[in-house]
Amino acid sequence: MAENVLSVRNLRVEIPLRHGILCPVDGVSFDIPSGNILGVVGESGAGKSMTGNAVIGLLDRPAHITDGEIWLNGKRIDNLPKEAMRRLRGKEIGMVFQDPLTSLNPLLTIGDQLRETILTHLPVTKAEAAARAIAALEEVGIPAAAHRINSYPHEFSGGMRQRVVIALALCAEPSLVIADEPTTALDVSVQAQIIALLKRLCRERGTAIMLVTHDMGVIAETADSVAVMYAGRLAEFGSVRQVLSQPEHPYTKGLMASTPLAAKGKKRLNQIPGAMPRLDKLPQGCAFHPRCPVTEARCTTDPGPTLENCGGRTACWLTTKGAP
Repeated sequence: MAENVLSVRNLRVEIPLRHGILCPVDGVSFDIPSGNILGVVGESGAGKSMTGNAVIGLLDRPAHITDGEIWLNGKRIDNLPKEAMRRLRGKEIGMVFQDPLTSLNPLLTIGDQLRETILTHLPVTKAEAAARAIAALEEVGIPAAAHRINSYPHEFSGGMRQRVVIALALCAEPSLVIADEPTTALDVSVQAQIIALLKRLCRERGTAIMLVTHDMGVIAETADSVAVMYAGRLAEFGSVRQVLSQPEHPYTKGLMASTPLAAKGKKRLNQIPGAMPRLDKLPQGCAFHPRCPVTEARCTTDPGPTLENCGGRTACWLTTKGAP
């Protein structure tokens, strides 16, 4: 597994409650090689962010990992003590959150936050940390970085704040970055800039990126491979070209048919009927079957095959590889 920066195997996350156990992540497996971007896509509640939080060790109690393994650069990390995991975050794994304003401390300057991160994770002097902080801002495209480093978060626009968050995630030179909806709160032109920035940094640094999003357009522009999640499980996995041009799982087909490009020339967008089921009210059988246009009898009673049973591409009885 050492050739992959990140390897996740059969990851399961459970949330114990008074009336039962919820499972927001159920048997998820994937790899991200160096210099590659994996897009994790699905509706709200699919388990995308929960998977990312499990990888970086930021699950909110009582959620916890109950099964599976997480390997980073050939070293297993899901069983590390809290202090060891804390040292790993920032140094080996960077995190870009959805809302850049809440990701930054409003009482500290951008420079203070960058220098603190660098000094915490790298063996450098204060002068070297200051120089690295300015270089990090320049790398992500902040103009007049030597001057703006003394500014506070509220003095930056939304797009510039997101660039600062990316600089914070990268300043300790991690091998993996988890970006959770990094473009959702930004306008279209700024989205394109952030996407281009992530791709460039990935290419130049060899960083592996796990990009969590619900936007198929962002996936198409950014990712090398894509994992489609539904109700905590992987529905489909493959290269971006494979999954977007020839989707196999009925859910993936529904997502692609719901995009504006697919509905070009039509008065209304296509949509998948219904909504993602609640974790405490998952239907018997395949979780997608109440919304699926091609449901068979066994889909209502059997949860369906895993990706491993289907050659690693599509977890569905109705695909050729998933057929018994």
